[in-house]
Amino acid sequence: MADGDRVRWDRRYAERPPAAGTDIALPPLFRPFADLFPTVGRAVEIACGTGEAAVWLAQRGLQVWACDVSPVAIARATHLAQDHAQTERCHFEVRDLDAGLPPGMPVDVLLCNMFRDPRLDNALVERLAAGGLLAASALSEVGASPGPFRAGPGELLRAFRGLQPIAADEADGRAWVLARKG
Repeated sequence: MADGDRVRWDRRYAERPPAAGTDIALPPLFRPFADLFPTVGRAVEIACGTGEAAVWLAQRGLQVWACDVSPVAIARATHLAQDHAQTERCHFEVRDLDAGLPPGMPVDVLLCNMFRDPRLDNALVERLAAGGLLAASALSEVGASPGPFRAGPGELLRAFRGLQPIAADEADGRAWVLARKG
């Protein structure tokens, strides 16, 4: 990712108020499926922002490794985990994923909300343990104009076709998929 992108994200996160305890939750698209998320095991969150979902996963009982390109976001995520006694379950890292997903153990949950890099598709699937849950969302061309960070029609389902879909949709400029590794 270009330094300009990192600066833009840092500025964006710095302008937002810090997350409140009531903000700790899954992204809205995945909240109806909260009961499907395990209560033990490991999780990875890609592009975690200020950590609300990562802390939710930790409170649920998972060990979480989460990353974002923005040092401002990671600092806020770290503070959020501290404020909610989840520092032992959450590890946050500033990470640019242009070089790929770093190696690691298989995980039971992989969350990637509003971030899309097709170069990571295979690595995301490979990182999932058998029975692992993938929750991915991105901007979409469906119901919106094309753009460099927008998934094309059907792209997420094709990208993760080796997984068993639980639910998926694309409309109004957003695409998402919830799927399990067989």
